[in-house]
Amino acid sequence: MIRTPAFWYTAPDRPTLLARALTPLGRLYAAGTARRLRQPGLVARVPVICVGNLVAGGAGKTPVVVALVERLIQRGHAVHVVSRGYGGSQTGPLRVDPSRHRAAEVGDEPLLLAAFAPTWVAKNRAAGVQAAEAAGAQVIVMDDGFQNPAIRPALAIVVVDAARGFGNGRCIPAGPLREPVGTGLARADVVLAVGEAGAQAGFQDIWGAQIQVPLVQGALRVLQTGMDWQDQPVLAFAGIANPERVFATLRGLGARVLRGEALADHAPLSHAFLRRLEVEASAAGAQLVTTEKDAVRLPPAWRAKVLTVVVRLAVDDWTEIDARLGGLGL
Repeated sequence: MIRTPAFWYTAPDRPTLLARALTPLGRLYAAGTARRLRQPGLVARVPVICVGNLVAGGAGKTPVVVALVERLIQRGHAVHVVSRGYGGSQTGPLRVDPSRHRAAEVGDEPLLLAAFAPTWVAKNRAAGVQAAEAAGAQVIVMDDGFQNPAIRPALAIVVVDAARGFGNGRCIPAGPLREPVGTGLARADVVLAVGEAGAQAGFQDIWGAQIQVPLVQGALRVLQTGMDWQDQPVLAFAGIANPERVFATLRGLGARVLRGEALADHAPLSHAFLRRLEVEASAAGAQLVTTEKDAVRLPPAWRAKVLTVVVRLAVDDWTEIDARLGGLGL
């Protein structure tokens, strides 16, 4: 589980004393990443598209992977997804079967992605890519792995949460970065910033000068399921990269968020925890609500009790990404 320290996301020009004190360790971390990336990687027989980020703790990659998979399928390509899987017990390569696998075995993101395309989990990403190739993949979308040297991607898309940007611009443990912004973006083909207009403007003000590749903008939009959220009292919980974004989305739909329980990314959802929330929600006359990614971690007995707010990525203009897909024959 990852819970990012608050000081990681202070303004880059106003680092905390702790961030400054930890900066030498951050330089060592960055040097280790750079050294690891000098290792040769597998060049796959089919195009591999890496959807990654520069920060620890997530940047909202899953909706980007889903949107990209759907776009490639619409173009008639056999798409497979390869993921390391977070916290799963399987080392792989293993094709995820939503009918029999649990999040504890394969990870929550692979379990969710398997609903959209054949999805493989593999601690060794090269082995996962080779398994997908052998199973007939014409193109592979790699979920995360931008700092993993095992694969040489044909296209690298760096995803960033526009509201949080690259944090304070420092490397772990002084900040959220796995590598310096300039170093990472030098390997990227596209940066995809996810957020509303105000966040996008703020992101460009702070980071725009360092982005020398095409910047594509997108935002998360709630998928209409017929649920009327207006004035609906809810008790929401989320274990994703930025839980507050979920609570703000529910308020934007008109729901009355009585409380939002922010969990660490990938946090397990035990019966005791869920029972505590159920008692609290029942006393307040509220509905339990969570995200699509959290929902796959729910024990089966709880899935009918918790509503899911489903979001999809809406990209303002696909031109830059489509051009690069076309260059790969996709």
